[in-house]
Amino acid sequence: MRAQRHQIHPLLAPVPGTERFIHSFHYGPAQPQGKVYIQASLHADELPGMLVAWHLKQRLAELQTAGRLRSEIVIVPVANPTGLEQVLMDVPVGRFELSSGQNFNRQFLDLSGPIGDAIEGLLTDDATHNLHLIRRHLRDALAAQVPATQLQSQRLTLQKLACDADMVLDLHCDFEAVAHLYTTPEAWPQVEPLARRIGAQASLLATDSGGLSFDECFTLLWWALSQRFGHAAAIPQGSFSVTVELRGQEDVSHSLAEQDCQALIDYLIDFGAIEGQPAPLPALMYPATPLAGVEPVTTAVGGLLVFSAKPGDYLKAGALVAEVIDPISDRVTPIHCTCSGVLYARVTRRMATAGMVIAHVAGEQAYRSGYLLSA
Repeated sequence: MRAQRHQIHPLLAPVPGTERFIHSFHYGPAQPQGKVYIQASLHADELPGMLVAWHLKQRLAELQTAGRLRSEIVIVPVANPTGLEQVLMDVPVGRFELSSGQNFNRQFLDLSGPIGDAIEGLLTDDATHNLHLIRRHLRDALAAQVPATQLQSQRLTLQKLACDADMVLDLHCDFEAVAHLYTTPEAWPQVEPLARRIGAQASLLATDSGGLSFDECFTLLWWALSQRFGHAAAIPQGSFSVTVELRGQEDVSHSLAEQDCQALIDYLIDFGAIEGQPAPLPALMYPATPLAGVEPVTTAVGGLLVFSAKPGDYLKAGALVAEVIDPISDRVTPIHCTCSGVLYARVTRRMATAGMVIAHVAGEQAYRSGYLLSA
């Protein structure tokens, strides 16, 4: 049996004396049957997942001692040391890099084109052969990349750590929210037990939501190769990824983290990464819906924002979501949703600006296209 391993991955330093590192913790047997990758707080001001990752480290160490781990399980509890240090006048700024303005969870590398070119003519009708072939070329392609900035270095390090995992879980949270998740329609059958176990009140599906977020840089690779070669070769779903939103930014507590940690352990037992008897599956709280069906509820005017609906409320089309009050003119502007669905997230700010998205409702019918993510 192999002891847990702690690996330290240096990032490109923008100037001397500013070294930062990604720390990864590896658990599992000497000859693992597969690989699971879990990271937390890629948006560095989203901390519930970081506490869940800490609890997972304790549990996985116990399970390793008990000999119950079948797969390698990699935990990265601090996926964004660059953003974690960004505090502007006592306000954490963990979503965007201050020097570039870029979202930390966008613009990961899409290598499907060059990898497709490299493997053309090497694929067979043996899915296992093709799985190992594609993963080998993916690892080589990532190893050949030369980052030019610390942000590129951080993105590349995370992709290298997760590129050959069977399952990738990216732990996030929203501003004020109920538990929800993002994944692909192709992965939903495998992800549905996770939605049940974490009590997801929205499960939002899209093959390509735009922006090349961390989770999609893996699923899109396998999807693109399947589209290109699937007519002539056996292309497996070599990886599936899930962005798990663990409620809101202030939901950092041991009680919630222990609950979420147990849900993830149970899901890993379901998946076969941990030996054990699966706990009974809870009911699915709300069916999966298309990400293209999400309504970003927007206010056309600015003013004091007073919510009428809270996260977890099921709203009928036309329901009142909030009022925006102008304390100078005394004008009160009601804000209604236009589609029916669960209001799964809303902003923490209570002073709205004109054109601001104040909440998101998981509608059942797709009506949007193109870039589907928030900023």
